[in-house]
Amino acid sequence: MIEIFFFLFFTLLNGKLYLIVGPSGAGKGTIIKAIKAKMPEIIFPISCTTRPMRPNEKEGEVYNFISKEDFLNKIEKNEFLEWAHVHGRDNFYGTLKTPILNALKKDKKILREVDIQGVESISKIISKNNLCTIFITVPDWETLQNRILRRAEMSQEELEKRKLSYIKEMEFTKECDFVVHSLEGKINEAVEEVLRIIK
Repeated sequence: MIEIFFFLFFTLLNGKLYLIVGPSGAGKGTIIKAIKAKMPEIIFPISCTTRPMRPNEKEGEVYNFISKEDFLNKIEKNEFLEWAHVHGRDNFYGTLKTPILNALKKDKKILREVDIQGVESISKIISKNNLCTIFITVPDWETLQNRILRRAEMSQEELEKRKLSYIKEMEFTKECDFVVHSLEGKINEAVEEVLRIIK
């Protein structure tokens, strides 16, 4: 009943939520960072997480660091627009509904990086009129693999897991409103394409 209420309420709004999705290593973070610099008026929601704060992080900058008990309580109260449990490290991540709702009520543009499950969850709550999905992709697996290995060493087993995720994620491109190609050495072109979509 609560989700139906939120869906009907969101259909009356004029703001827009842009979801950035794509495989790890495609350049999503770099693109979002560039857009923050070029369009400071866009809202970038802060995530909630139960993972420990890292030395270079600040509370409320990218994440709100909360306890597992608090996070589970918010799930129980249906306060998240989307959330995920990363089993390997037993950490929770989520996007609260209220900040998104408030921004949409003010006709703001909002940009959020999510995974496929996040897109699917959000699509059940927010009207298509207020939602735009942008998939950031690379030419092929070899390109992505090279980018991943440049960032950090990785076992063959982990690479195989990444490859399977990549194959699954690429199947999702047909479900998205836009597909932006992040070509090697041409990240600025990808940024400009995303900016054209948002503007």
